[in-house]
Amino acid sequence: MTVLRTLLLAACCVPMIASADAGRLLATGGATGIEGAAGGGITPWAVLAGYGERGEWGGDVFATRVETGDYRLDVAGVAFAFDNRLELSFARQRFDLGNLARDLSLPENSLSQDIFGIKLRLFGDLLYDRLPQVSLGAQHKRQKDFLIPSLIGAQRDEDTEAYLTASRLILGGAFGYNLLLNGGVRYSRANELGLLGFGGDRRDSRSLLKEGSAAVLFNPNWVLGVEYREKPDNLSFAGESDWADLFLGYFPNKRFAVVLAYARLGEIATLDNQDGAYLSVQGSF
Repeated sequence: MTVLRTLLLAACCVPMIASADAGRLLATGGATGIEGAAGGGITPWAVLAGYGERGEWGGDVFATRVETGDYRLDVAGVAFAFDNRLELSFARQRFDLGNLARDLSLPENSLSQDIFGIKLRLFGDLLYDRLPQVSLGAQHKRQKDFLIPSLIGAQRDEDTEAYLTASRLILGGAFGYNLLLNGGVRYSRANELGLLGFGGDRRDSRSLLKEGSAAVLFNPNWVLGVEYREKPDNLSFAGESDWADLFLGYFPNKRFAVVLAYARLGEIATLDNQDGAYLSVQGSF
């Protein structure tokens, strides 16, 4: 919480904050992902948190729940960006093991981790440059309940991963509606985002993983899209499925957003068909 408190104090002290009527276009800051970075729910975009432009601060606070029936993931966090160039983020995840903990009499009924993120816009712009906006990010993850991951073969309780992502908004690109395209690669060995530790008895090296999304902006307030995220398969204990979702985002103004999604998460910790609902609410400046 010390890092979170420091970020909040820093944001309160800066002289220039993006106003609701200035900064980037509505919805182009995206939502906040389950790891704290700006963009989609399960994949980051190259955009930065909030609506700040050059010389301004912007940011988001968010809360997310993913419910599959067997499992529940709760996430809360904050992200700040300055100069539309650098983003810092923090997210805390809590993964309720639900039926698995009861059926196997596990020593713990939940797993949690903290994620500290940084994202740097390298070049380009989402809309106003001939080149797409390209950003480089890194996330340091600390697993806080390592007993169960260690018993199933995870090799470490914390690790750092990197990702490179590019985003472009094409005006009128989808039958007259604006189209956002995003694609990226991630270098990681996190098991289920890191909630089951990092590395495993099957493989302990990092993998280069693909991820991407596409979204149609039907008007300034409504966004419909899909996402895909490739996952590593490091543990012999259970397979790890790639993730995908179909999402609907509502952005009534630059202060508030809500995202609802149907997530297809596949197999998680031996339980298959983990599909369910995703709900995220976000406040921005």
